[in-house]
Amino acid sequence: MSSLPFGVARLDSILGGGAPPGTVVLLAGDAGAGAREFCYTSAAMNALAHADEELFDLYYGDLDGDATLPDGVHYVSFTAGTGAITREMGYTMADEILEAASPAISFRDLSAEYFQLSPVPREWYRGETGSLADLGERGHEDVLTALGDYLSAHAEGSLVCIDSVTDLVSMVGGDTDWSDVTMVMKGLKKAAYEWGGLILALVNADAITDREFGTLMDAASGTLQFTWESGGSQRARTMFVREFRGVLSRLEAENIVRFETEIHEGGFDISDVRKIR
Repeated sequence: MSSLPFGVARLDSILGGGAPPGTVVLLAGDAGAGAREFCYTSAAMNALAHADEELFDLYYGDLDGDATLPDGVHYVSFTAGTGAITREMGYTMADEILEAASPAISFRDLSAEYFQLSPVPREWYRGETGSLADLGERGHEDVLTALGDYLSAHAEGSLVCIDSVTDLVSMVGGDTDWSDVTMVMKGLKKAAYEWGGLILALVNADAITDREFGTLMDAASGTLQFTWESGGSQRARTMFVREFRGVLSRLEAENIVRFETEIHEGGFDISDVRKIR
């Protein structure tokens, strides 16, 4: 069975190429623990594979024989434009990776739809979305509808990064109910199976309740949780593989579910040291 690479070379190698097609994966973590860096690396490396094969070989290496690259790479944000995202990505990996990869990433900024019913002045978020007139034309569209429309048009066979589910959770209490968010996530898992791509959804575990986190986990195909762990005088980033259909059983067979991680010029990676459960 073919798989879609996460873009994190050592992890993909352990998993036999990456994630099963049609998968929705939560990247959940404490602030700064690596979830966002994982997302940036995944988008950049998969885009780099299309944009510059030599650089991809240098920083990633060979694809597993069972892995198939996504047809496209899409990055959806509710609160940030392309410039802000690419600048942050530049803090995670070498400049030459970003310069080659970013043109191959399709960015979708949903700030207009996200902030339309808030007290935030339009000039704060219009930026790359165009003029105020353009915002007026699009402003009636609900952010969840806009997200669904974009995914329906672009997610098939592609890698899609959603930044972030936490932003959707923060809308709860106004015109959006918690049930709306959970239904979108459950619907997304069903649709993703038909699309055959890979969807990564960022969520800040510090900003939601345990119950909300559990509900989101139940609505996803798998969850990678990123935490800080202290050992003596040092803190280390770790990645813990939670429920993950089609993947976790393979890791459990080798007693590997927790990894120490690192961030270097090639972006996010798991280290050689693997913590055994």
